[in-house]
Amino acid sequence: MSHYVACMTAILSHMDDSHYRDYIQSFTTRQDLMDFLMETFIIFKDLIGKTVYPSDWMVMTMVQNRVFCRAINQFAETLTQNFLHGSNFELQLWNNYFHLAVAFLTQKSLQLENYSHVKRYAILYKYGDMREALGGSIRDMWCNLGEHQISFIPDLVGPILEMTLVPHVELQRSTIPLFFDMMLCEYRLTAKFSSFEDEIIKKLDSEVEGGRGDEQYKQLFQKTLLDCCKKHPHLAKPCENFVAMVTGLMERLLDYRAVVYDENQAYRMRCTVNLLNFYKEIDRQEMYIRYLHKLRDLHLRYENYTEAAFTLLLHAKLLKWSDEPFSAQTQGFESMHTQRQVKESLYSKIIDYFDKGKMWEEAIVLCKELAQQYESELFDYEMLSANLQIQAKFFQNIMTVLRPKPDYFAVGYYGQGFPTFLRNMIFIHRGKEYERREDFELQLMTQFPSAEKLKTTSPPGDDVKNSPGQYIQCFTVQPILVENNLFKNKCVPDQILDFYKANKVQNFTYSRPVRKGPKNPENEFATMWIERTTFSTAYRLPDILRWYKVTSMCEITLSPLENAIETMQTANEKILTMIKQQQSDPSLSINPLSMLLNGIVDPAVMGGFAKYEKAFFTEDYKQKHQEDQEKILKLQDLIAWQIPLLASGIHIHGQKVTGDLKPFHERMEECFTQLRAKVESQYGVRQLPLFEGPHSSRPRSMMTSFRPMSTISTGSLGSPGFDKDSLELPLPKKGISKSQEKVDVEEKKSEKRENRNSLLFMYRKNDRPSISETTEHSKDVGASMSRNMSDSLLDKRDEQRPTPQGKTTSSSLPAISGSRKNSFGGRVKSAKPPPLPKKISPTVYEQFSPDAPPEAPRPARLGSVKSPSPLSPVKSAKSPPTPPPKSKRQSQCETVKASHQ
Repeated sequence: MSHYVACMTAILSHMDDSHYRDYIQSFTTRQDLMDFLMETFIIFKDLIGKTVYPSDWMVMTMVQNRVFCRAINQFAETLTQNFLHGSNFELQLWNNYFHLAVAFLTQKSLQLENYSHVKRYAILYKYGDMREALGGSIRDMWCNLGEHQISFIPDLVGPILEMTLVPHVELQRSTIPLFFDMMLCEYRLTAKFSSFEDEIIKKLDSEVEGGRGDEQYKQLFQKTLLDCCKKHPHLAKPCENFVAMVTGLMERLLDYRAVVYDENQAYRMRCTVNLLNFYKEIDRQEMYIRYLHKLRDLHLRYENYTEAAFTLLLHAKLLKWSDEPFSAQTQGFESMHTQRQVKESLYSKIIDYFDKGKMWEEAIVLCKELAQQYESELFDYEMLSANLQIQAKFFQNIMTVLRPKPDYFAVGYYGQGFPTFLRNMIFIHRGKEYERREDFELQLMTQFPSAEKLKTTSPPGDDVKNSPGQYIQCFTVQPILVENNLFKNKCVPDQILDFYKANKVQNFTYSRPVRKGPKNPENEFATMWIERTTFSTAYRLPDILRWYKVTSMCEITLSPLENAIETMQTANEKILTMIKQQQSDPSLSINPLSMLLNGIVDPAVMGGFAKYEKAFFTEDYKQKHQEDQEKILKLQDLIAWQIPLLASGIHIHGQKVTGDLKPFHERMEECFTQLRAKVESQYGVRQLPLFEGPHSSRPRSMMTSFRPMSTISTGSLGSPGFDKDSLELPLPKKGISKSQEKVDVEEKKSEKRENRNSLLFMYRKNDRPSISETTEHSKDVGASMSRNMSDSLLDKRDEQRPTPQGKTTSSSLPAISGSRKNSFGGRVKSAKPPPLPKKISPTVYEQFSPDAPPEAPRPARLGSVKSPSPLSPVKSAKSPPTPPPKSKRQSQCETVKASHQ
């Protein structure tokens, strides 16, 4: 091959202009000449694309290029003379010429920038820069086309763009104006240049990603075309819009190319998202889909399955459930011909990604959409059956599989050393499962090894923002739960609610403690203020990225009293959550519960809330802060409500405590008894209803406004934006029988409704005693009778008693004087300590024992015995008379029957 090329090169090198002219004239027919030129162009282009000589044979390569360049210019004259005017114009022949000239100009051996300074100087001295000369020839040939230029749009846009991207300034200045000629040519014919615009966007993406183009080319492109626009005022506005779009695309493409092989995933993903968003804005769907799949591949590389699913879902949303043809040439879908096929395939992948990311709620939505297609459109019941089985698995996973909540981190990138898309901006990052802030920071600093970590969470000053270095600030933020109308006034299992507490969130808070005024060494809570900042992101998390830029921030300040209210609110919520966890999973360790309860009830550990009393409940404070009276009552109410919560927790702790921890538990009970007596005497008694229902193993929460206790952070307590009632937990109303004849049916319906709407602590028809009182009472009954069994039997028996017409049971009596509504839905008694329970005769238990014979229900009387509970004090009541022996009851029944007969 090299010998053949060497011989041809030697022959052509000895030909001068007259030889070329004579040889062209030797062809007798126009067709023979056209065939010769066509074959020559093809051979030349094939030889240029191949490496004929070894790379170190630079002299042979440059000699061949000089000979070919001279031949191409000779044949260009022949084209102009014989195949341009009138009916002689040959489109394919001209097209081959332009492609040959561009291929010659862009070949690797002519890119002198890649050579050393000495070699580049030697080539320029002996052969010159052939690119500049041939570029001028191409420009002249394009101008010679005249009215035929429209025939080369858009096919010639790509080759011309490739030629202008050669890093030669003079060549670029002479060839970039060709783009304006193309725009003008198409605009004169169609009043727009959309065909040229689409082609240059598509080719520019591949060329820049391949390594061509730089910032200097972008500026020269912008300046040259804008100068050309000034000469044609009617084209000025669309041309300016086109130039702004292309330069914006080039800026994003250059950023993407700079990080495409970088290990910094934040850079790569951010640049990819910038590009796909840009293509979405300019409505280039094919390019938009291309970068969606690139982003999906990046997420899969880092095992971000949830984000990969959301990314692919954007592609699926562009398709319809129809048999319309699928035209986009996307890799992986070549064998699919309809939009329905592609969308179904995408849904299958997305559901799999959501499953791996434990986002079953999102997967169920897609499963339901697929099921509707299988059932009502395709009537494919086999696929419908498989789909419903997958849905059932996802529902089961939601209720049974543990899903740790991810943490969210605010990261600020300060300093001029960061790229423009990060510089002096704050982002909210979504952490991975069990990812601690320390680990996240370590990974972050690894990605930016030259950055310095800021040690404070306060916003930095201008000196840091304008410095040439890199500074990173990182701290944990708390997501704010979004209200969901679907859950309002409904009992929703915690497994369902927990998902929305850490997902589909867009607002986040960070609290920074500050001190105002002189420090009180004896009581730090008196001067502890809270500065709370709320961050809002552009999109909800999780989404196609694991982080989003903060678009807005607002800051509020909480007073020490408001801080105390929130602290008590959080403590009560934590106790309640721990109780529900222990009830739902008896196998859980009680160590966290032990630490939590002991830290509250034992003053020697944490001091309890005694310092709140010293700081805010004094007469001096009340006189100086008249406006805080309502907040003081709120804090007292929360302190009072902590007692029944602690009682329930200690009750569970006593059931699960082991022998070696008995002394610890007894010490905790002793402290709690003292604490309870003090709180109830000062702030009143609170009673929690008892949870009971067919799904008692599932902890549930009552959603009134679907706003968690932490949402108090969005506004100051007592401020116009603060809704105190939103923290209260109302209970559903009970059904009341309307007549004696229907009382049994009505009570059964009421019981079913209560079971469906049961809370963790639901109303019972009878009050229950506290833990300590129940313990004392169980000792009197005897070891042979189980306390829990007797409670359930007494309660069941008492609930079966109908209420006679015209009489009122004790449960329906008006509230005791001094009682009031409370946030937990229970009753608030007066501050007077409850009386100690009286002993109940063993005969009472005998009649309710499993061995006792059945007895007709009797109407409940005022002051009848109510079943005890470990959560509420027992009211004193008279013991019912001892029932007659079994034989006597049977004889009485026979007498009644005889009288009826």
